[in-house]
Amino acid sequence: MINLSVNIKEKDVNYPIYINNIDINNLKKSILDEIEHKNYIVVFSKKVHKLYSKILDFPKDKTLVLPDGEREKIYKNYLKILNFALSKKLKREDAIIAIGGGVIGDITGFAASTYMRGINFIQVPTTLLSAVDSSVGGKTAINSAFGKNLIGTFYQPKAVFINVNFLKTIDEKQFKSGLGEVLKYGFIEKNCNPDYEAQLINFLTEHNEKILSRDILTLKNLIKMCIELKISVVQKDEKETGLRKILNFGHTYGHAIETITKYKKYTHGECVVEGIKFALNLALKKNLIDKEYKFLCEDLIKKFDYEPLLKYSLDKVISVMTNDKKSTDKFIKFILPVSYAEVGEFDFTTEQLREICET
Repeated sequence: MINLSVNIKEKDVNYPIYINNIDINNLKKSILDEIEHKNYIVVFSKKVHKLYSKILDFPKDKTLVLPDGEREKIYKNYLKILNFALSKKLKREDAIIAIGGGVIGDITGFAASTYMRGINFIQVPTTLLSAVDSSVGGKTAINSAFGKNLIGTFYQPKAVFINVNFLKTIDEKQFKSGLGEVLKYGFIEKNCNPDYEAQLINFLTEHNEKILSRDILTLKNLIKMCIELKISVVQKDEKETGLRKILNFGHTYGHAIETITKYKKYTHGECVVEGIKFALNLALKKNLIDKEYKFLCEDLIKKFDYEPLLKYSLDKVISVMTNDKKSTDKFIKFILPVSYAEVGEFDFTTEQLREICET
């Protein structure tokens, strides 16, 4: 087992992250021990519940199952969680447990943060994307018609249980979605932890076949590397006032594509990869990077067999990006590469962005 922890000194918050590949049958006991066997509810994604409900064996009367998909991260389902918790008479010292991918973690975390102004929250990510990224760091949210994650809070979990065996049963599309966030970490690694030599790009290059074949020990190490980078960022900047903004690399354009396609056509990770490609082109046109580095990054992306997405109207994409929560009245903000495994923040007016993209 790999044990990591997040320590946010300003708030006196400290919580463990357990990364292992032990038998899933043992997970329920570990979670209940963590919450000291107090009252709880479990929020499952539908797919995960179908595959693992008998193995995990949580009582039916404590279990809420929500539909899968980004389009389900909405107010209606947020209210379902709150009402279910109220019906079970949960108190603040009790717990809400999320078992599923990033959607379940995000919406359940948002519900936990607002239930009686905050109840204990346990994250059990079952996808690669949620394991390497969304389960750690305390971002919670629901979507609206105006864009993704525009309604949310920062609320840290009580503990995170990452069991790599869950990754054996996710479909290829969801697995590749998670790799989109993994690639992001490779391209921002020097910003995350400047005291250590960047290693993730080399790891991804050397082990891409083992990663794609879902070798368990390789995945454990990969998840550990990504989580350590995220911990380093979150401990320095919990609420995205500075350094944490780098975690949005690829997301400004990616979120716009998700919004335009109503979260139905592509996965989050596919959109992030397309956003990374967009950022590489933008950075090259602004002379922030050279052609050699752009080629290196694109060559690494190719090793993971991503299909290019459809192109959408630049005017439509820009219009959606102006509603992004990172944008201001005057500027659309982008995280762009500036050198090997390093990025910076840049502002563009809509006119500047349109002019650069059309050249």
